[in-house]
Amino acid sequence: MISHSYLSELFSLDGRVAVVTGGSSGIGRAIAGALAQAGASVVIVARKEPELTATVDELTAGGCRAAWVSADLGSRDGVRAAAEQAADAFGEPDILVNSAGINLRPPMGELGEEVWDATMALNLEAPYLLGQRFGPGMAERGFGRIIHVTSQQAHRAFVQSGAYGVSKGALESLARSQAEAWSPYGVTCNTLVPGFVMTPLNVRLSSDPEKVAALAARTMVGRNGLPEDFAGAAVFLAGRASAYVTGQAIFVDGGFSVH
Repeated sequence: MISHSYLSELFSLDGRVAVVTGGSSGIGRAIAGALAQAGASVVIVARKEPELTATVDELTAGGCRAAWVSADLGSRDGVRAAAEQAADAFGEPDILVNSAGINLRPPMGELGEEVWDATMALNLEAPYLLGQRFGPGMAERGFGRIIHVTSQQAHRAFVQSGAYGVSKGALESLARSQAEAWSPYGVTCNTLVPGFVMTPLNVRLSSDPEKVAALAARTMVGRNGLPEDFAGAAVFLAGRASAYVTGQAIFVDGGFSVH
């Protein structure tokens, strides 16, 4: 006999509050939708209001609880303001997903300070600041989940990893540091590592059919990733089932990294 109460105990997010940055497009949007459908009240933080409203309208039309905050996470003041607005929507979050990012990868010899600073601010410093804002409260309440979306470039250099790869490698180290600090208090911190996924962030590569096909051939599954491939892993890492999983990089890449 299937026990729905057992599944609910493991995977339901009823009563939880989640904040998802970059949740209005790509992988972030798929994760936001998955967490909402699993029962969480979800606050989506991103820049573009049309995409934010469209995402939240879709979720609320499906019976989910969702709200949005338009913010520039590329500055410290912007991150702090976004955090307070996000907490105002449904209360202090139990789940923080950092999916917002920029992918600027000029050749290393042309990598200037402006691109470096912008990349680090959004891809690394925003997750750090949000963790500092929400992590201690999660620890005090005895439950929390921090999930960062990183990249293959956190582990290997290819197609001009540049500052982007550095920021994602550092983000995985941040997850381990957060795990060390807060896991004794019920707060797990992990990363999801995509393969090549057809999203707006990868428009440069996705516009080249030959490169897209070559990347698909590098997987074991035989295709490139889709945003919805991250739904199950995100719900797992956000709920009770993953209580003993922390400081880990979970590869959701169709075998790309080991093929």
